[in-house]
Amino acid sequence: MDFSRVADLPLTVDSVGYYQQDRDTSSGFVRKSTTFVLSGDRSEGRGEDVTYDTEDHDALPAPDSEPFGDAFDLAGEYTFESFSARLDEVDLFPTKAPERETGHHYRRWGLESAALDLALRQADESLGAVLGREYDPVRFVASTRLGEPPSTDRVDAILDRVPDAEFKLDPTVEWTAALVEELAAADAVRILDLKGQYEGTEVDQEPDADLYRLVFEGFPDAVVEDPALVPETDGIVEAHRDRLSWDYPITGVASVEALPYPPRWLNVKPSRFGTVESLFETLAYAAEEGIRLYGGGQFELDVGRTHIQALASLCYPDGPNDVAPGVYNDPDLPDELPTSPLEPGEPVGLGF
Repeated sequence: MDFSRVADLPLTVDSVGYYQQDRDTSSGFVRKSTTFVLSGDRSEGRGEDVTYDTEDHDALPAPDSEPFGDAFDLAGEYTFESFSARLDEVDLFPTKAPERETGHHYRRWGLESAALDLALRQADESLGAVLGREYDPVRFVASTRLGEPPSTDRVDAILDRVPDAEFKLDPTVEWTAALVEELAAADAVRILDLKGQYEGTEVDQEPDADLYRLVFEGFPDAVVEDPALVPETDGIVEAHRDRLSWDYPITGVASVEALPYPPRWLNVKPSRFGTVESLFETLAYAAEEGIRLYGGGQFELDVGRTHIQALASLCYPDGPNDVAPGVYNDPDLPDELPTSPLEPGEPVGLGF
């Protein structure tokens, strides 16, 4: 991915606004997000801030208020690259610091992706056209948790509707050998996220050697994501290095080079990178190093989901992409679900 292909896109910004949305999820929490809207030259570009902390969304001044206008005074004539540089000078959390450091990247991505969407729309182009890439159908997996106590009910319900569905699951210490055997029998689990790299979140999973053995042995062909590396798990993880993937630590090329092993797989969540340039640099690095990629989702409620589908289509369409249509995250599944692969439409901007 060559950042220079988008760096010089002309960009006119007349105003900045936002709207918010929230929704119950199948994981048992209410998701809230903020969509930034950049307007200019009779066009609008949108990007989604996917920080998980509701307090960060609630702390934004009203979009039509003077405090918001003062904080996000971004009107002007730019190239896309110079607009990104302008964001280096802006306090994107004008009323309070974010609850977590990750919030800085999430909000930056919300604004940068809106700016790139707007620049492309003002040029009447799609991201694929500017990059010289084709949009391919996108293979996707359904990401779901198994409840408390864990059961296969949700997986079974999806398979009843979509018999060839594939899954990304989050093992927990409550998983049993019988549950793993039942899940493995369906031959539909492609990724298992141990969440051993998270710190200070509600989904942290403490390393557990018995769980790690159960996962690696019970799903011998699945990719295993974000194990914790502690003395009791080091040997188990080391024996399966070729199946490891990394997600939470990945924020740019330096973070990939800092991994304990040269990676074979990476989960790409654009918002973790903050800037388009960092994302593109990392995608180019992965291509040079032969690292396999798949896209990751974050319960996006708006354009953020479309954006990650577009990137998957252009860069890693055949990966086990965690970019399923948002209906897969709803607490109650409809009678019919979209099936994989997702077919591209006629994209403009960052659309898919």
